[in-house]
Amino acid sequence: MTLPTLDARILQAKSVVVLTGAGVSAESNVPTFRGADGLWRRHRAEDLATPEAFGRDPRLVWEWYDWRRQLIATRRPNAAHEAIAALETYVPEFLLVTQNVDGLHRRAGSRRMAELHGSLWRVRCLAEETVTENLAVPLPSLPPHCACGAPLRPDVVWFGEALPTDAIRQAWDAAESCDVMLVVGTSALVQPAASLPMVGKAHGAYVVEVNLEATPLTRIADETHYGKAGEILPRLLGTLAQPRTPTPSP
Repeated sequence: MTLPTLDARILQAKSVVVLTGAGVSAESNVPTFRGADGLWRRHRAEDLATPEAFGRDPRLVWEWYDWRRQLIATRRPNAAHEAIAALETYVPEFLLVTQNVDGLHRRAGSRRMAELHGSLWRVRCLAEETVTENLAVPLPSLPPHCACGAPLRPDVVWFGEALPTDAIRQAWDAAESCDVMLVVGTSALVQPAASLPMVGKAHGAYVVEVNLEATPLTRIADETHYGKAGEILPRLLGTLAQPRTPTPSP
């Protein structure tokens, strides 16, 4: 019996979840979290990404985040980002769950997303807790302030903070109900995201892993493909890696 290809499985699926990690953005030359260079050699990234660091020296923290925003603004979505965005147009129930904060998935066209670790392109008011988009590069003043006068912080999850409740609940519910789950460019080590493929598998999902090397997920995945996601995903997804053309109205 010939087994269905991945694109055939997806076309038969009611619900698909894609989980992505830093490996996807690495192909767009976005440095990993611990890969900061230059000025930041004098600081551990982990020491800048905490509420305590922001309380001590908000300007220093914002200088680092502004540097990251300026760097990422020069990068472009790659073929993996684009294939995932195209896939969304074919599936009735779709959710992209990403651990990345760089915004490249959204720039590629992804819309149905749960950003587990937040986004560099949003800011949060410390007084009002309101979250707004901010695309200014570079930021005109550091640290930036809300219209109410209170400081703004990056809308990202720092060390010691909980993930956004709505995002993790959305991701968990989708993992429990999906038919196919693609896990792309993640080490499968960072919790709770690392548990999502296990949840999907336990509820009957067909799990496909795409990564440069084996991970703790490899032993339970139905398929594992080693290599760059930007090369593998378009091949695996076939025509689904191209945006669907809307059907003209009669």
